[in-house]
Amino acid sequence: MSDVPAKDVRPTDVPTRSQELLSFLFLTVVLIPVLTVVIIAGYGFAVWFYQMLIGGPPHH
Repeated sequence: MSDVPAKDVRPTDVPTRSQELLSFLFLTVVLIPVLTVVIIAGYGFAVWFYQMLIGGPPHH
């Protein structure tokens, strides 16, 4: 066998409680609202562009 001592196999980059809290707050306060606005705006733009191509909303 080898004379090299066994390595410590515990992960050294385990996130701390404060890092997890900051990540959670970033997701809930910044990322999800921004993505929601971008998705809704993108859908609105797609509808507007589609109506521009076909001549506007349908008439009754």
